[in-house]
Parts: sequence; structure tokens; C-alpha cells
Amino acid sequence: MIPDIRCHAILDPSRSRGRSLAALAAAAIEGGATLLQYRDKEASTRLMVQRARDILKAIAGAKVPLIVNDRVDVAMVAHADGVHVGQDDMTAQDVRRLLGPDAILGLTIKSPEHVDAAPLGLLSYVCIGGVFETLSKVNPEPPLGLVGLARLAVRVRALRPDLPVGAIAGITAANAAEVVAVGADGIAAIGEIFLADDPRAATLRLRRVVDAALIARRAEEERR
Repeated sequence: MIPDIRCHAILDPSRSRGRSLAALAAAAIEGGATLLQYRDKEASTRLMVQRARDILKAIAGAKVPLIVNDRVDVAMVAHADGVHVGQDDMTAQDVRRLLGPDAILGLTIKSPEHVDAAPLGLLSYVCIGGVFETLSKVNPEPPLGLVGLARLAVRVRALRPDLPVGAIAGITAANAAEVVAVGADGIAAIGEIFLADDPRAATLRLRRVVDAALIARRAEEERR
């Protein structure tokens, strides 16, 4: 499955202000989120499964996929739509073998070496990051910046032109247009959406910026 990654909203209980993840998921979808990811580095497996099921119940009928960060077991038991893995998680090859050909499988890319080593043919999308400084996750590497993002996006497309390329870390409504302009097909956001007083409105702002930037980039590409 190739997902719509224009507005990839990442649910994390540590970045929710104590609010219900299921309610936040529904609000994000109302605002235009095109993909949801549940990320949880602290909960027990049992609690993660229950939270994933609660999110799925809250978004039933919305036709927006839910994927789980890292935890293939949770995704399988809760019947989520796929998994996102990083460079230190289970390999994409093993995830694909477990989940089958129809599941969404995303991979974090941080360097040219990661692009070259990635099994791009097995992936549904890649997410490049961190682009900017972020408080949502400890990143020992310095931010890639717009130049680094652009270079990695070009490298991915040289190997698999049809693969959606997302971007993550520190992305807001103020800088999302620049991120798309240099090559991202969508953005992933956590705090910008789920720390906001009104997550629905925050998602709507991001979605509008991303959609407008994609239209502008395609128009520029057609002029070349």
C-alpha cells in the first residue's frame, strides 16, 4: 500500500498534554490528517494494544490508516494498517515478511548510507529526518536542514521515483512550505498538532500549507 503522507500525524502520549489519544486522533482526521502513527516508548505491550484499538475505534470509517511505531507485534494484534521502523528497529525485510505485501511499511532515513542500504522496493514510504531541531525525540545527530533533506530526497527518487518521501522533526506551519519546496511529499508532525490547544485547527493549518506548497512545486516542475 502506498499511503497519502501529506499530513502524517504522530500520536505520542508523552506529547498529548494528558488528553485521550483516541480523541486526538479523531480531531486530527477532522483537520485533514492523511496518515496516523501511534508511537509509545513507555507503555506496556498490553496498554499499547488497548490504545491502538481505541484509536482504531475512534477513526473507524474515516479511511485514514493507522500505523504503529516500531512494534510489529502491537500492530498485528490490534489490526493496525502497518508499521514505521527506524534504523535500530526490526529490519524492514523482517517486518514485510511478518505483515505481508499489503501492509504500510515506513522507514526513517537519516543519511546517504541509509538510502543506499534501504530495501526501497519493500517500502511504502520513507521519512527523512530530523530536518530541524525538535523536542519530541532525542536526536544525537545534528539536524539535516533543508539542504540535507533535498539531497536525500533526490537520492531516494533516483533509486525509486514512485516512493513517497516524507520529512520529520521540528516541522511547523511556518516552515512546512519550505520543506515541501525542496522535495518532501508530506510532513510528519507531533507537537505542532498534539500540543496545540486545538489539534483539529492545527492540523488544518498544516494541511493547507502542505497542499498549497505541493501545488506550487508541481507548477514549478512543469515550467522547467
